[in-house]
Amino acid sequence: MRTASLRAWLVLVPVVALTLVGIPLQAGAVALKLKARRRIPVLYHRAVLALIGIRVRVTGAPVPARPLLLVANHVSWLDICVLGAQFPLCFVAKSEVGRWPGIGLLARLQRTVFVDRTARAATGRAAGEIAGRLGDGDPVVLFAEGTSSDGNRVLAFRSALLGAASRGAGEHAAVQPLAIAYVAQGGVSLGRTRRPLVAWYGDMDLAAHLMEVLRRGTLDVELRFGEVIDAGNRKAAAGEAERRVRAMLARSLNPRVDSGH
Repeated sequence: MRTASLRAWLVLVPVVALTLVGIPLQAGAVALKLKARRRIPVLYHRAVLALIGIRVRVTGAPVPARPLLLVANHVSWLDICVLGAQFPLCFVAKSEVGRWPGIGLLARLQRTVFVDRTARAATGRAAGEIAGRLGDGDPVVLFAEGTSSDGNRVLAFRSALLGAASRGAGEHAAVQPLAIAYVAQGGVSLGRTRRPLVAWYGDMDLAAHLMEVLRRGTLDVELRFGEVIDAGNRKAAAGEAERRVRAMLARSLNPRVDSGH
């Protein structure tokens, strides 16, 4: 237990130091609209993954077409680092995230678009912000479940969220499904009973969960990019994206599906 706690602090201290250095750099890059505002978060997330010990395997790739809207499942706060380390992108998040101490600031510096799902006017403004990000060539990630799961399943995709994002994306945007799967920890495969220990969902305390993840050691994560879907009808698009993400998650969690067994 002492060794695990020591490991957590040996990871947390440099992560905090890195964050304190990165915040003013990214704030300045965003304020001045420098190209570095896209690269700094990628470098930051890669450093965080390396410090925590997270290894990412990618199947498929984001399509080169722009604008690009990535529609993904959501498992943990770790998803932000895992995706943010791959290439420059922005996120769509619920408005509450913007008010979280510390996390809200980091989200804004990542140029996250916040959606207030209780106000139609706010949803329209969010669609305009999404259009601005996509118009600048930034891929945008939408966690279409509207919340996080236990990592073993995909919750229903909310068509309203996809509709708002699609309005911002415009008619010619590519909408691509993306599955995030946490498959192993410390070199040992995660089963259905242990995977929820990695996930952050429900009313879990963020600080306690973060420390527990840091104590446990390396994590293996799989990202699977699917084929672009037709987003002409938001309800049909949400249903199709959900189906494809669920199928890709199943292939990651059960390798036998891919091997044909």
